Amino acid sequence: MPNYILAYHGGDRPGTPEAGAEHMSKYKAWLGGLGETLVNPPTPFGKKMSVNAQGVSENSDSNYMTGFCIIKADSLEDALEVSKGDPFLKMNGTIVVAEMIKM
Repeated sequence: MPNYILAYHGGDRPGTPEAGAEHMSKYKAWLGGLGETLVNPPTPFGKKMSVNAQGVSENSDSNYMTGFCIIKADSLEDALEVSKGDPFLKMNGTIVVAEMIKM
């Protein structure tokens, strides 16, 4: 069964500690339902920088990746179905789902 990355883009932060706690309870419920499907739990990113051939710079991409999660699924379609239940979507975020190819 291949692994799939759920790459989080954008998304709003909870406006209050109470909203944050409510969001986390939804995440815990969603994660609990994944069982053996979950390979790596949602991992948010902190400060980001970009590296290219010209050097290092502040990342100014407005649709930057804000975190990721890795799951196992039988197919891309199955991974997409799993991602539809991710509470991140309720935070105005977008999830890009891709199969992780072993090299």
